[in-house]
Amino acid sequence: MSLSGHGLTPRLKPLSARKSAILSVLDIGTSKVVCVVAELKPSDEVESLRSRTHVARILGIGHQRSAGLKGGVVVDLEAAETSIRQAVHAAERMAKVEIQSVIVNLTGGRLASEHFEAHVPVRGAVNDGDVHRVLDAASSYDLRRGRAVLHALPTGFSLDAQSHIVDPAGMIGEQLGVDLHVVTTETAAARNLMLAVERCHLGIEAVIASPYASGLSALVDDEADMGCAVVDMGAGTTSVGIFSNGHLVHTDAIAVGGHHVTMDIARGLTTRVSAAERLKTLYGSAITSSADDRDMIAVPQVDEDERDVPNHLPKSHLVRIIKPRVEEILELVRDRLRNAGFAAQAGRRVVLTGGASQLVGLPETARRILQGQVRVGRPLGIKGLPEAAKGPAFSAVVGLLVYPQVAHIEYFEPRSSGLFQSTGTDGYFSRVSRWIRDSF
Repeated sequence: MSLSGHGLTPRLKPLSARKSAILSVLDIGTSKVVCVVAELKPSDEVESLRSRTHVARILGIGHQRSAGLKGGVVVDLEAAETSIRQAVHAAERMAKVEIQSVIVNLTGGRLASEHFEAHVPVRGAVNDGDVHRVLDAASSYDLRRGRAVLHALPTGFSLDAQSHIVDPAGMIGEQLGVDLHVVTTETAAARNLMLAVERCHLGIEAVIASPYASGLSALVDDEADMGCAVVDMGAGTTSVGIFSNGHLVHTDAIAVGGHHVTMDIARGLTTRVSAAERLKTLYGSAITSSADDRDMIAVPQVDEDERDVPNHLPKSHLVRIIKPRVEEILELVRDRLRNAGFAAQAGRRVVLTGGASQLVGLPETARRILQGQVRVGRPLGIKGLPEAAKGPAFSAVVGLLVYPQVAHIEYFEPRSSGLFQSTGTDGYFSRVSRWIRDSF
């Protein structure tokens, strides 16, 4: 089955750099659903965020506890629909607009990367038709059954012996090549997520892989150019995006996240899940300290009456439960990067983001296990975010606002029988050229 049968998710029309727009985005996670309405206005180039053409100003935001999802995948359609509706209605009330369509992220569905390479002969100077032919050849490969394409990103062109060419148009050579990075997910996971959104009477502009969105939000351009791994630690999944030379070059996901830490605490201390989450947030740590045995914490018991006195335990009991699970997650990330062969391209730079990355001591543990420079990534270059939404838990939803500004770099097959559904445009570089012409 060739790539032509995988045009499931819709394709977003690139945003002109000269025009303002109002966008609605929806971050559907295992623990929370966030809907944001924002106005994107053309802006001057910011040195650290050169790839962004617009500055986003938040008009409305809705935040709701997620239900009906497990590991980023819909398991209860009605509950998921209710959570989405409530978040969307809250954002609509605050922004005083009616939301018609949204850009959605996807975390579950076993995100994975496929890399394709193709070469075609050329005569004289490379033109748009040659670029289209080589991209068409790269999209003719087969994917595994049951997979849907989320992104198709040309990561570099080559001309004869010269590689890492950004734009080959007008250059002279005999053989043109391209490397195409295709991000895929399970078809069923994408379909059910889209169905939950569509049941709320909302159109879907595009479906974006969460690690890509988090990277667009939390990385400065120099980090993406030099090489960096973005580790998005959510409640149900931990997803990884590797950026190099300004491109997303690899994605992966592990079905373990912050909620698994909470469940370990609930089981280990025999307490309610809500109490375990509170203990993790207030007292949790991924590293031990000399004061842990002296500091006492109150742990409500599962079968006790609300008026009963809670059980008091040393904080060291809590840390001993959290630490092994956090180390396991980071070791899985390390092993996935090594097995995929992209550890070197990450350049020993790691950015932790997502709600679970806020755990005390996590950056220190990550430095030890991943053996690199580690920082916690927060949303960059956004105006009007409430103070509570400026943390790493909101990186993905802000990245969905950045995505339309870079959507023009993706390859969309113009023919209805091609890699994706028809977008009404012609070749890749003429579409990029039109975007530049409209913008400047």
